[in-house]
Amino acid sequence: MVQVRSPFRRIETVAWQAACLVALGLTLGAAATAIAEPIEVTDIAGRKVSVEKDVQRVILGEGRMMYSIAVLDREEPFKRIVGWKDDLIQYDPDAFRKFSDAFPGEADKITNYGSPYSGEFSVESAITQEADLVILDYGNYFSAEESGILERLDKAGIPAVFIDFRERPLQNTVPSLMLLGKVFNREDRAAEFVDYYMQQMRIVTNRVKDIPLEERPLVFIENAAGWFEEGDCCNTFGGANFGKMVDEAGGMNWGSRKFPGFRGEASFEAIISDDPDVIIGTGANWAEARPSVRAVLLGYEAEPKAVQTRLTALADRKGFSTMRAVETKRFYSIYHQFYNSPYHFVALQTFAKWFHPDLFEDVDPIASFEELHDRFLPIDFSGVFWASLE
Repeated sequence: MVQVRSPFRRIETVAWQAACLVALGLTLGAAATAIAEPIEVTDIAGRKVSVEKDVQRVILGEGRMMYSIAVLDREEPFKRIVGWKDDLIQYDPDAFRKFSDAFPGEADKITNYGSPYSGEFSVESAITQEADLVILDYGNYFSAEESGILERLDKAGIPAVFIDFRERPLQNTVPSLMLLGKVFNREDRAAEFVDYYMQQMRIVTNRVKDIPLEERPLVFIENAAGWFEEGDCCNTFGGANFGKMVDEAGGMNWGSRKFPGFRGEASFEAIISDDPDVIIGTGANWAEARPSVRAVLLGYEAEPKAVQTRLTALADRKGFSTMRAVETKRFYSIYHQFYNSPYHFVALQTFAKWFHPDLFEDVDPIASFEELHDRFLPIDFSGVFWASLE
């Protein structure tokens, strides 16, 4: 018996297959639309911004934003970065080389856009590179408005968000990390780091909250000690950034009691008159950008002997050598870049040990910094990041 296939069944089969393909196409199209659908975020400036989730082509207003990017994209920290300002190369070359050695050739692909708040930044180039996000520093919010960069990016259809690890780091580090986690589609990693960060901060803040004022040392922070010409003194922090960290670590920040705002110039005569208990200068490897600098070159390539030599030279400056902080060996240097990264809890712990050694005898900032590298960063720990006058 011969089986005869109905032409109508074949037509029905073909029609069914076609319908399935159409349905599949619609499903894939809907999925693609869902993936590309933007999300609304609120940045540190309080601006509501529409951004594609899981952005892939990002321009950094500062290269040192890599300190936080590396926490979220540990396996491939450069993979999203198509442009930046070259300040990481200029002012923290040790860290730049550390990243470059771990990911050979990746940094070479990144375009230097210069400052986003000046004529250096090219929106046209950002369009050509198909940038889907520009990340800016909240401390330069008004400069961004005045320069017109926000308006030009908006007209180009490129969203911009503000983060802050510098202006109010103790207040804005957590929301900045969570914001980055959201737009990078790395919310779990951001939350994990935030939990760790809060735990490390509370090691200090929970212990010092009840220390009375009379038991808190008067602390002067010299911003970028040794950066300026010999005889120039001094730039310091008000009740923000390192100044706020001093207070949170159980000290009394000199600048907080002298002027409002982020930082300002200090009269050397006034410093000598108050004769602070503790003096802390900030330093980093600025010698490549400024060969004449006398700062302590702290960072991933720093060596203890060279650090101590430069710290001693700063203590021997005219006017400093007779101050109480030098005579009692409470003259220190701290890594400047802690002031602009989510790692500043390490500085807070270091300050606390300097101010109240008995209360924080069990705390080891070096171990904390090593653990940070082991758990969250794509580079290993090395170098020297703070020092005490010997």
